[in-house]
Amino acid sequence: MKRHIFAVAATLIAPFCFDDARAEDIRVEEEPKSSLTGSVGISSDYMFRGLTQSWGRPVIQGGAEWAAPSGLVAGGSVSGVSEHSYPGGSMELDLYASYGRAVNDDWSWRAGVYGYIYPGANLSKAGLSKRSFNTAEANVAVSWKWFTLKYNRSLTDYFGVDTEQGYRSDSRGLGYFQLDASVPLADDWSVDLHAGHTHYNTTLAQPLPSGAVNPDYSDYGATLKYKFAGHWTASVGVTHATNADFYRNTSSFIQANEFRRAGGTRGFVMLQSAF
Repeated sequence: MKRHIFAVAATLIAPFCFDDARAEDIRVEEEPKSSLTGSVGISSDYMFRGLTQSWGRPVIQGGAEWAAPSGLVAGGSVSGVSEHSYPGGSMELDLYASYGRAVNDDWSWRAGVYGYIYPGANLSKAGLSKRSFNTAEANVAVSWKWFTLKYNRSLTDYFGVDTEQGYRSDSRGLGYFQLDASVPLADDWSVDLHAGHTHYNTTLAQPLPSGAVNPDYSDYGATLKYKFAGHWTASVGVTHATNADFYRNTSSFIQANEFRRAGGTRGFVMLQSAF
C-alpha cells in the first residue's frame, strides 16, 4: 500500500546498572540496534492521494519496515486493489527505501525511492496496447515537529498514463506535493491531516464527455485514530479530491458501461494491528 513514511530511527540507551562486585555505579550505553516493525489491517476503502484504488470496496493490507540507527529505512507493503482500475491484477506490492537524519529535536529530513508493483495487471488485459501500471518515484521530505512537507517525482510513467491511455505524451516526471501533520490529542487519540497536489505533465488527447482534458487535482484528508489494547488502532477518515469534471465518472477498464466516482468526498474506516 502506498504509504508516505517519514521515520527517524531512535537511539536506545540502557538504564544505569549497579555492579555489587565493584561497589560503584557504572553507566552502560548499548549500541543502537536496528528495529523491525509491521502491521496488518482491513480498510473499508483503499484511498491513495484522494482516489479510490479498490473501487470503493474493502481490502486487507499489511506491511513491514526495517530501520537502522544510521537513518536507513527499508520496507514493503501489500494491499488489495480493484481489477476495474488495474485489469488483470488484484494486488499492489510496494517496496521502498530511504535515508534521513535528525537535525535537532524539531527538524529532520529524508530522501528515498518508492516502487508500486501490480502483479498480473496490464492494459493488454483490457484489450489495449501492452502497458504495465508499475511505477517508481523518488522523494525528498523535511519535517518540523508534527509537520512533514514532501515532494514526489515519478521516474517512470505514472501508473501507466501515456499515449496508450489516450494522453498526448507519457507522464514521466509527474510531481506530487504533499503536506502532512500527525497531531497527538488526549490520551490514545490522534488526528492525521493531509493536503496534496498532483501535477501532470500531459493532458488527454480528446476531452471526456464532461469536456475535461487536464487530470491535475488537489486532495485533502483527515483521519481520527484511537489506539487500544496495546497494539490495535481504529481509524475513521474522510478524503476529498478536486477536479470533479475529470474524476466524477471514472470508467472501468474491464466493464465499459460501469463507472465510479473515483474522487470527490469519500469516507473510510480501518482496523489495524501492529507487531
